[in-house]
Amino acid sequence: MTGRPGDGPRPAPAARALAAPRPRVHPAAPLQVDVLLDGLTHPGRGLHTGQLHWRLHGPFDAERFTRAWQTVTDQEAVLRTALAPAPPGPGLPGFAVHPAAGPLIVRHRAGGATWEALLAAERMREFDLTRPDPLRIALLEESDGSTRVLLTYHRAFLDPAGADHLVRSFHRVHAAPGRPRGGERRPDLRDHLQWIGSRDPAPARAYWADAAPPAGSATLPAGDRGRPTHQRGHGRTRQRLTPAEAARLRAWAAARGAAESTALQAVWTLLLYRAHGGPGPLPVAFAAAVSGRGIPLDGADRLPGPLLGALPVAVEVRPGATLSALLADLTGRAVDLAAYEWVSAGQVHRWSGRDPYEPLTASVLTFLPPQEPRAPADPAVPFPQAAGADRESAGASDAGASDAGASDAGASDAGPVEAWEAYTGTPLALTARHDADGGLLLTLVHDRTRIADGDAHEILWQTTRLLHHLPAEAGPGTTVAEALRALDGIPVPLAAPRPDPAPRTLRPAAAPDSGLVCLLRPPGAPEDCYDGLARRGRGRRALLSVAPGATAALTALAPALAAGVPVVLGGYPEVEGLAHEVARRVAAHGWSRPPVAVAATGRDLAGALTAAGRKRIKPYSSGS
Repeated sequence: MTGRPGDGPRPAPAARALAAPRPRVHPAAPLQVDVLLDGLTHPGRGLHTGQLHWRLHGPFDAERFTRAWQTVTDQEAVLRTALAPAPPGPGLPGFAVHPAAGPLIVRHRAGGATWEALLAAERMREFDLTRPDPLRIALLEESDGSTRVLLTYHRAFLDPAGADHLVRSFHRVHAAPGRPRGGERRPDLRDHLQWIGSRDPAPARAYWADAAPPAGSATLPAGDRGRPTHQRGHGRTRQRLTPAEAARLRAWAAARGAAESTALQAVWTLLLYRAHGGPGPLPVAFAAAVSGRGIPLDGADRLPGPLLGALPVAVEVRPGATLSALLADLTGRAVDLAAYEWVSAGQVHRWSGRDPYEPLTASVLTFLPPQEPRAPADPAVPFPQAAGADRESAGASDAGASDAGASDAGASDAGPVEAWEAYTGTPLALTARHDADGGLLLTLVHDRTRIADGDAHEILWQTTRLLHHLPAEAGPGTTVAEALRALDGIPVPLAAPRPDPAPRTLRPAAAPDSGLVCLLRPPGAPEDCYDGLARRGRGRRALLSVAPGATAALTALAPALAAGVPVVLGGYPEVEGLAHEVARRVAAHGWSRPPVAVAATGRDLAGALTAAGRKRIKPYSSGS
């Protein structure tokens, strides 16, 4: 049986939202644009859906649980945020902060769904980004009387650190006796956007024009398979270093002036070189996660939002160079990245001058801090703070305060919070985090269309083998080539080629902001079926021809959508249904719905495309 706690309707604030003042709209942050584009160009359920879960022991008070989450929702603007309706014409998506919303809570009774089935179902259930529900809460009653709590959130609104801050705020409110008080938290994402808007982008643009990975860099720790994997979706594999092994790795890196995260990057760099290198030097590239919270904005370290990004790291690997030199090189790159945590990967790609359809990297490494302690069962005990942690910012600092004399009926003992990393369009995503015992847990998420399950397992096993081997065997003078001898005789994993061919450029744009016309080839049609259109006129917009399929079309549109320039979809009548499907998907991710032009002849199609590019585009609505 499923239903909301108490089997009642959504709390009153959501109902009052219809009569409330109009929501406040702000433009999408660069990182949000990246997430929306990644979800747009990689259709599939479960992308950018993160999860946190924990167990509540003891009596469960549904009313108190709901009231605590309502308090957090009232205080946190991000929980009242949704995609704003797209205005007519070109431009970037906007987000609307609604004045009121209610937590979306579903309760599953004991004996119903299994925990594993609930995790998978919530992860694969699509978010409606136009509703202020960026976080869903599912409750599962257990036969022993405990209650499992599952939070599922979308990365366009929250990152793991932001979700973790919300859980801490909930525990603080839930543990406090009486009626909580406190206003809306500041800073929020709007303050972060204002801070970004005050930055001069010129230094960042100049840096990344030079520091972006060069063409031809090795980006996957796997050789060319030359054939598809015949697998779909995403996979996940894990390995663990014991506490003693993790401590030895940390000491080995520190002796060379590097962090533990840098040692992991060095091992990944070795695997990239091994998969593609020869006897000489080779540039390699991967993305390294940056928190986005190490910026000089007061309260940014506690700001719930999508601040976690990933920036490219490019190094040249020389087989005769020492590991100490490689670690020093990577440490220097980490220092450089710290100055640009507010920059998104999409901006870096545009500033790099590289082909917009050629990814700069194909893997991302994330080293997360250890989980902090949770709220105690006894609300009289102060909420535990991490060493050196500040109090909550003004406006939300009293979230855990209460009126004196109130009772504490219904408090539960909260177990440790566990995380489930979100799937993305990146072929490989490696996350490292210390567990409660001090061991180092490595989780590799892979796109199964590019990396088969067996190859992903082999990549992570080789990563772990080098993390074991280097602290025990590598001395100050050990070279890259010598370090890789630990993998002698072990096959190089394989990767499948990218499934969709790059679009054919029939005509370049007359200017960067001229726009794009994307022509969808009918199934079975020759690649040159639209070449006559390019010869027929001198239009200002770029003219592309793409393979039949939604993914190929959306990938072709992505650079123009990222730049906020106008786009038109078109082709012969056989692709009309596909074109409208692509247009609907674009609109569902916050952009204005692009016009579609189809005609049976080249002459008529040219005229239809011209007319479509001139007409005013109506805002897309889900009812159209």
